[in-house]
Amino acid sequence: QEQLVESGGGLALPGESLRLSCQASGFTFSRHAMSWVRQAPGKGLEWVSGLYSDGSDQFYRDSVKGRFTISRDNTKNTVYLQMHNLKPEDTALYYCKFGSTWGQGTQVTVSS
Repeated sequence: QEQLVESGGGLALPGESLRLSCQASGFTFSRHAMSWVRQAPGKGLEWVSGLYSDGSDQFYRDSVKGRFTISRDNTKNTVYLQMHNLKPEDTALYYCKFGSTWGQGTQVTVSS
């Protein structure tokens, strides 16, 4: 059974950093591109970042470029989202996904 489990969310002050992790199981992780998607309170889903199966290319939405870094460790079946210089508008439930498989999400709240 394909499963994704996110962790690492929490409360951060503006300007602080958090690192999200997504542990995958039940499928061949190294063969799949992975993405992070978020949903802010009262808003729709918003794609944040993605990378290829071998991690060779990374992609970001404009609002997080230069602040967020996506990476993966295929030996650990884990994808990461390092977030620096967090802003209140980054507050959201963050999901990792591949294809139609989603994790349960991890909450990131940025507030002073």
